[in-house]
Amino acid sequence: MFPLPTPQEGAAMQRTCGGGRLSVKLSAGESRIDRLFQEGSARIRIPRVPSGLPLEAVLINTAGGLTGGDRMDWRFEAGAGASMTLATQACEKTYKAHGSSEARVTVQLKLNAESSLAWLPQETILFDRARLARSIEVEMAADSRLLMIEPVVFGRLAMDEAVIEGHFRDRWRVRQAGQLIHAEEMRLGPDVADALKHKAVADGGLAMATVLLIAPEAEARLAAARELIGDAGGVSHVRMRSRGADRAETGKLLARIVARDSYELRKVLVPLIRLLNPLGGMPKVWSI
Repeated sequence: MFPLPTPQEGAAMQRTCGGGRLSVKLSAGESRIDRLFQEGSARIRIPRVPSGLPLEAVLINTAGGLTGGDRMDWRFEAGAGASMTLATQACEKTYKAHGSSEARVTVQLKLNAESSLAWLPQETILFDRARLARSIEVEMAADSRLLMIEPVVFGRLAMDEAVIEGHFRDRWRVRQAGQLIHAEEMRLGPDVADALKHKAVADGGLAMATVLLIAPEAEARLAAARELIGDAGGVSHVRMRSRGADRAETGKLLARIVARDSYELRKVLVPLIRLLNPLGGMPKVWSI
């Protein structure tokens, strides 16, 4: 018998490619589906929620994870006056990549006048030698409301998994009324384990999260958010005034959280989501 070719010997590897689109409109006082499209390994499911609550969408990657060469593209739009909550069915796992190939995930969010959108995916878990590039682009109206939470875990401590090497790139751009109000660029690797030991990065922790709230009530949530996070991270706030004739006032609350593992991270994130997302609360798919 002849041995099967390995990836290094030029065997063609099957790659995951998926995309999902969802727009929501306000109809008879309820947020309802306007347009829905899905292809490849991407699926969007809409569970029932009580009347008056934001439409809730659950994002699914039927491939069960990502690796080098995979592509996922998500696009969502909240119409005027509509509200929606977006969450993933489970943690998105990113596995070892072959060579320099990387998994790529793109997210585009659009919020129209007086709309509200909460982006609440469960943890992205990176395994040893994973390579992931993620990009998140947001366009907001001056009077819209945005909550974004992105938790990342480097290996599962309970499974004795260690991430020694890998690459993680995370790019965020948030614009309100055409004005850039938040931008960040995170690059980690190739020596992931060494980087996580540094106090300015994770101080030895294996789980971290970024939380961003852009809303008029952001300042009012600052003290409570600091109390919930405690020594696990920090929270800042800045007042903002949008461009244009209305010159609407809003605020930006930004929090960074670091924890020993995903369980400890969730113990902070779950009450924080409930605090910052009073209209929609916790997505049903989340658990602790």
